[in-house]
Amino acid sequence: MFARWFPAAINTRPSEWSRAAIGMSLGTMFSVWLCSQVFGMQVAQHLIGPLGASAVLLFAVSSGALAQPWSILGGYLSAGVVSLLVAHVLGRTLGSACLAAGMALILMCWLRCLHPPAGALALLLVLADPATIALDWKALGPVMLSGSAMLLCALAYNNLTRIRYPKRASETVSRVPADRPPTDSQAITAQDLKLALADMEAFFDVTPEDLEQLIHASELHAKRRSIGEVLSSRT
Repeated sequence: MFARWFPAAINTRPSEWSRAAIGMSLGTMFSVWLCSQVFGMQVAQHLIGPLGASAVLLFAVSSGALAQPWSILGGYLSAGVVSLLVAHVLGRTLGSACLAAGMALILMCWLRCLHPPAGALALLLVLADPATIALDWKALGPVMLSGSAMLLCALAYNNLTRIRYPKRASETVSRVPADRPPTDSQAITAQDLKLALADMEAFFDVTPEDLEQLIHASELHAKRRSIGEVLSSRT
């Protein structure tokens, strides 16, 4: 039972960790700086927590569904609207902040823009600092400005460092080796994986296309291993 608590090995290399770390630092710095130039440093620093969390997703796991452009923009907008509405109706208390976070989650799921840092953003906007409270509904301005700035940084930095971003939901599998075995009528496709994910009735931060690519790559390695075993048995 205790063995389940130990983390699995990370498949990425240290060079990828450094690439993501540099992008996260630059993206967060630029987003906070730009927001501070328009709305003041106090408001910008109040948003630094959700922005840092978003940076982890956008730069370290940019292929995940939670890190796509609509996720951060739609998630920030949903959290901003819901939290400000709850603050006006129920006041700025801990209970109303938690309620706003839950309502933001439902709205994000409905709009297909689930973004975990937006949950923290909903809490922060209800329990805001005086400068943010004074903005009232104009607080959506710094929220969307900083989120958009983070997205622009991710678009520029990821693609400049040879990481394709954003990842389209309908993107075909382009990184599968050309010598992989051809698929037949019974081979697993992205549509089959999409149906299987729906049957599991749980959220997984992976696209069917990524799963299809993983399966094809696994089939190729299995084929190479079996050929190697056959050749070694003949020698």
